[in-house]
Amino acid sequence: MTNRIHPGIEKILQNIEKVITGKQEVAKLSLVALLADGHVLLEDVPGVGKTMAVRALAKSISAELRRIQFTPDLLPSDVVGVSIYNPRDMDFQFYPGPIMGNIILADEINRTSPKTQSALLEGMEEKSITVDGVTYNLEKPFFVMATQNPIEYEGTYPLPEAQLDRFLLKMKMGYPTLDEEMEVLQRAQKVPPIDDLQPVISLQELRQLQLDIKEVYVDESIRRYIVELSSHTRSHENVFLGVSPRGSIALMKASQALAFIHERDYVLPDDIQYLAPFVFAHRIILRPEARFEGVQIEDVIEQVISRVSVPIQRHVAKYE
Repeated sequence: MTNRIHPGIEKILQNIEKVITGKQEVAKLSLVALLADGHVLLEDVPGVGKTMAVRALAKSISAELRRIQFTPDLLPSDVVGVSIYNPRDMDFQFYPGPIMGNIILADEINRTSPKTQSALLEGMEEKSITVDGVTYNLEKPFFVMATQNPIEYEGTYPLPEAQLDRFLLKMKMGYPTLDEEMEVLQRAQKVPPIDDLQPVISLQELRQLQLDIKEVYVDESIRRYIVELSSHTRSHENVFLGVSPRGSIALMKASQALAFIHERDYVLPDDIQYLAPFVFAHRIILRPEARFEGVQIEDVIEQVISRVSVPIQRHVAKYE
């Protein structure tokens, strides 16, 4: 895969790097999801920079960031908004909730009830919300980055499959290396770099980039490759529930965005193989006996990739 990066995307990545040290892959994958009009689930331990990464991304594209701290007592109306009767006008007036923004940080999403979690579903899928029978369109871009802690289960509500399926990618931040953590400490002695971060592209430019990636060519052989990978997850001996057609669509859209980021107007099998673990992992449910035996979803995805033949011939003359 080429190391060339689209100039506009490179500016964003360099801007985020001023705040988050050594997490270029996380930043790039976040942009893959944003450009593909999808959403990201960040699962990792506290204190590794999940919230800071979202803030840096929002500032880099001049987007309106809304943070929702999910707690057990949070109500759906606290997310989408509420209609309140105005006696002066003798009518109900809508007061929008924090979901009305460009980038939504859903912090610790698994700490709230499924009823409140589902308040995000319509917005994530339809880019609109419905309150008291009235539908309100969300401004584009609309991007949800949710975080959850994988080690604390007391007082949490695991995300249902329908909610997980709305996230284009699931990924982890991971701990920094020794040198990276030294850099973090040095920066912490001074004014936080997030305070001085300036936008490098406008929202209008970002919307254009989202339109541009739809023109990235996906050959029929690549589409078949995606479908065969998804199909093999459904028939794998250790899998109870495999990847749905929505997962296939997600992988195709993500691969278009990744190809565009690397200044290509066509998708390669390498794009599919690189993105498959991030797109498939949260869409696969292992059989109970496989979990008992210690089988990991990542191992299943690796096996699936190794079993499916890679397309090696391109049929479009302009790419020869």
